[in-house]
Amino acid sequence: MADFPWPAGSATGIGSLPGEDIAEAQRLIFGELPDLPHLAELPARGPGSDIIGRSAGFLVELPVQVYAGRWQVAPRPGADMRRTADLMERDLDQLTEQGDRFAGTIKVQAAGPWTLASSVDLPIGGRLLRDAGAVRDLTDSLAEGLRRHVADVQKRLPRARVLLQIDEPSMPAVIAGRVPTESGLSAYRAVDGPDAATALRTIVETVGVPVVVHCCAPDVPLQVVRDAGATAVALDLSLVTELDPLGELLEAGLGLFAGAFQTNGKVTAERVLTLWKRLGFPLSRLPQQVVVTPPCGLAGASDRYVRSALKGCREAGRRLVEA
Repeated sequence: MADFPWPAGSATGIGSLPGEDIAEAQRLIFGELPDLPHLAELPARGPGSDIIGRSAGFLVELPVQVYAGRWQVAPRPGADMRRTADLMERDLDQLTEQGDRFAGTIKVQAAGPWTLASSVDLPIGGRLLRDAGAVRDLTDSLAEGLRRHVADVQKRLPRARVLLQIDEPSMPAVIAGRVPTESGLSAYRAVDGPDAATALRTIVETVGVPVVVHCCAPDVPLQVVRDAGATAVALDLSLVTELDPLGELLEAGLGLFAGAFQTNGKVTAERVLTLWKRLGFPLSRLPQQVVVTPPCGLAGASDRYVRSALKGCREAGRRLVEA
């Protein structure tokens, strides 16, 4: 078995939380998820805190702007990029202040190249996805930006180990050729699995830390995640319809961030345990190889539900150690 970069029985969040108070959000995360905390994301703050704008803020020498309600490649950095950078700096300052003595693994998140390419517009119109050369430039730019981001977090928290989560909710649609054009009358070309894996592998090899690929859409391309060299996959267990591909991925030594929270920690742990038994793996591997998470981000949830979900995931992780 691989030596996974998180403690046995860990739980964590996917990333987003409700509200606009980054200090409170980060306190909640360190309090409820002490084994594997993460950098909070608060999209309610508006452009620059949303998954696309926040992640595009990592791009190097590829500025973006908001135009007609969408993110678009810009000729030069402007007010939207300054706002995005300012929000990130505030978030990192809170992470630094509250994680000053933290000596475990800390998770940070960003959208991956395929989700950005299918969401950011070219200056001439259309998504970046339409231009293979633009996608390569985007991937290289994002890889370098995330390398710098990881290095910054590592410098701020010198006793911690950084884990990077790449969010790719659009990747199944990109591979299947289901990303619609602006007219809605057609779709962009499908990207084959090896090409999809190559872009992700560029990120994995550049950042120099373990990478988790997260996708809370149906039909997660698990072979692409394996070929990219990721350490783990994060998915919504309720969307898993075929066990064999997941079993092959776990047998290959990847970790699983199991989006499994239901009602409370006991029910959640039983759900994960049932899946593990169906896969036929030894129970001794379960608490180390599996991290319990909510099914997806929690930006649209109530504060009460968020606290319940994070506590429930933490309790489930501890129950898996005892299984």
